[in-house]
Amino acid sequence: MNNSLDEDVTFRRLEVLLAFLEEGNLSRTAERLGFSTVTVHRALHSLESGVRCRLFRHEGRNLIPTDAAHHLADVGREVLRKMHDGIRTTREVAGYAANHIRIGSLYSLTSGVVPSLIMGLKLRKPDLHTELVLGSNSDLLQRLFDGSIDCALMGTPDKAQDVESQLLFNDEIFFAAPRGTPYDKLEEVDLMTCRDESFVSLTEGFVTSMRFAEAFRIAGYAPNVVMQTGDIFSLMNLVGGGIGCTLLPGRIRAVLPAQVRLIPLATDYRLEQPISLNFLRSRERDPNLLSLLAACRQYTAEVDRPPRSAHPG
Repeated sequence: MNNSLDEDVTFRRLEVLLAFLEEGNLSRTAERLGFSTVTVHRALHSLESGVRCRLFRHEGRNLIPTDAAHHLADVGREVLRKMHDGIRTTREVAGYAANHIRIGSLYSLTSGVVPSLIMGLKLRKPDLHTELVLGSNSDLLQRLFDGSIDCALMGTPDKAQDVESQLLFNDEIFFAAPRGTPYDKLEEVDLMTCRDESFVSLTEGFVTSMRFAEAFRIAGYAPNVVMQTGDIFSLMNLVGGGIGCTLLPGRIRAVLPAQVRLIPLATDYRLEQPISLNFLRSRERDPNLLSLLAACRQYTAEVDRPPRSAHPG
């Protein structure tokens, strides 16, 4: 036995039937739905063809629903209600418009950016529960694709299909050195003069480690990396402890250890990290993400950024 429905029986045509029964004629139904009367008439005729029985009779110019039409409407009303509930619960399972949001973030953004954005989100969605997941750029991007987070505050990914990005700011990369070294006297650092220097760095996958590698590719040599770490706060402390120099984004100024100085790079090596809110294109209409996007735009508009060439030492 073939239990498949005729292709002429659709949810949309059931909605047209319900509207027609409530409004009583084609013109008011068309006005309510934003259709033409011809479109409404065609939808009802197609639905009648699909169920293979008479749903209407003509009395002059009037289309009169039969008992069968009213019965189908009762069934359709229940089917549509269940389908709407099913879509709502499916979205909740997927995290879409649920009462919580899982935000991925780079460690370096937790000192200022993340609290500001969460406060902005709470103003718009006070009952929304927020979960913060920290990781590297590559880790957060993978979590975004596998659905374990709803969005990610991180370096804008290059050529990531199906990912939408809302830019927050462009962050300049600086040379970071312990205080009390010859670097204290410099206004900028030419990486070509640092071949014999010891460096510490983040492990692969962090946007800062990507810029670190890119800067030394421009310089034309591989730096002497004596130690790597998995978070930017440990990296700053390693520099402050005299283990080595590194490259750091300007956004960490507020939490920079007193023993560490940031110095602009020479023009040839100046790089930026675009930092953005990233989410899958399939989630672009999620009300929770729309509220977070609004908070991001407000943050970008209101927060004063330090000048790119600022001398923080």
